[in-house]
Amino acid sequence: MNKPLLAALSALAIAGLGATPAVAAPQGKAAKAVTVTFAGTVSLSNCSGSVIRFPNSADSDPALVMTNGHCLETGFPEPGEVITGQSSSRTFGLLNSSGAKVATLRANQVVYSTMTDTDVTIYRLTTTYAAIKSSYGISPLTVQDTHPTAGTAIKVVSGYWKRIYSCNADGFVYRLKEGDWTWKDSLRYTSACNTIGGTSGSPVIDTTTGKVVAVNNTGNEDGERCTENNPCEVDESGKVTVRQGINYAEETYQIPACFTTGNKLNLSASGCTLPKP
Repeated sequence: MNKPLLAALSALAIAGLGATPAVAAPQGKAAKAVTVTFAGTVSLSNCSGSVIRFPNSADSDPALVMTNGHCLETGFPEPGEVITGQSSSRTFGLLNSSGAKVATLRANQVVYSTMTDTDVTIYRLTTTYAAIKSSYGISPLTVQDTHPTAGTAIKVVSGYWKRIYSCNADGFVYRLKEGDWTWKDSLRYTSACNTIGGTSGSPVIDTTTGKVVAVNNTGNEDGERCTENNPCEVDESGKVTVRQGINYAEETYQIPACFTTGNKLNLSASGCTLPKP
């Protein structure tokens, strides 16, 4: 995993990239790439994340923050474990477009967390999208509800490091195995996205739409086979491939179908395929 940050990494000095706020892609045949910034991303104590909304979320809904399952403050969920409705008071540093912290947001619940099939934690905040927009001028990032496309230009935006990685979606992995955990249909980056510890939970943004298509979570550090911090790819026939130095994310398009009116989790909703407790 792009593991929660260890103290040893604190000596690293990595410069952030500042830019102007993202805007919607223009209509027409030749839509230009949006400008991806830090606006709407968050820093956690040991990971990265983002304030997210779904296509049907309302401005008055409680805001949500997304990061990795392995960033959960109570420890890694076990294989097969799904956590819902767990009390939380975790705080997040809300960033503006240039990566400056403008507010501290607080959760009151872990809505959903798992490291089975995917690697995601979704927190519910004590405030709404509208209140965040009114106070800080920052809008949430929208989670795309369709499968990402190979070759798409993407950016991985780390609120922890205040660094933006640029590359492309290289392809998709039938099964990605790391230690005791297995993830399905993972997104593999091209080599330019050389993410590190602390980038866990970063939103992966399609630069054409400005929408979140995945959540950054791991990479093969040492060339080992299927061990922690050294995930391996497993295809439909069981063939194992190790790609040292290559990093991965877990797709998020399947998440919106599991949330209903008021940003409420409903794992029994039609079309919801997330693992259930």
